[in-house]
Amino acid sequence: MTATATEPAALIEDAVELRTHIGPVNPIADSKVLKHLDQFCRDFIALSPFLVIASGDGAGGADASPRGDAPGFVRVLDDRTLLIPDRRGNNRVDTFGNILASPGIGLIFMVPGINETLRVNGRARVTREQGLLEPSTVQERTPVTGMLVEIDEAYFHCGKALIRSKLWDPATQVPRHSFPSLGRIVAEQTKAIGVAEAEANLAEGYKSRLY
Repeated sequence: MTATATEPAALIEDAVELRTHIGPVNPIADSKVLKHLDQFCRDFIALSPFLVIASGDGAGGADASPRGDAPGFVRVLDDRTLLIPDRRGNNRVDTFGNILASPGIGLIFMVPGINETLRVNGRARVTREQGLLEPSTVQERTPVTGMLVEIDEAYFHCGKALIRSKLWDPATQVPRHSFPSLGRIVAEQTKAIGVAEAEANLAEGYKSRLY
């Protein structure tokens, strides 16, 4: 953080001051926000293999977690409700823990090749109801837990961030060998096991926890 950023006069500390500094909301940006999923939203979710979930613990802590699977893995139950199945992972359950403490949640859906994204804000609950989870079965494995999202807002976000980042441009992809493997990173960060053992454990984990 620079010295300028720590100067009290440079900090914005209330909503009125923020709005004065930034200016008024673009009328189109304000009016495009829906309280439900229309057909465009439904179609985008059906195409999406990836989203990011933002949640908070109600005490100032925050978390952003990626979710990915075959396109359409997030199911639209009705115009106001989504079901996000939970695939097997490392059992940290940070997002679920946050939801239990504070149900507010934000989602960003992405579709490879499309620069626009879909943002959904609402409130989430954790479910283990088999009748809801069984349609999300993959490779004969039914999720044991899922996230029900009651939608408060849904709207499409312009593609400037993805255009600037060239996220979908194959020419900008970083060669995998230019950055350390996760096994090496884990081994060096934890100092608990060697690189070879860490990479073997991760490889086995990827196979056993894919679904």
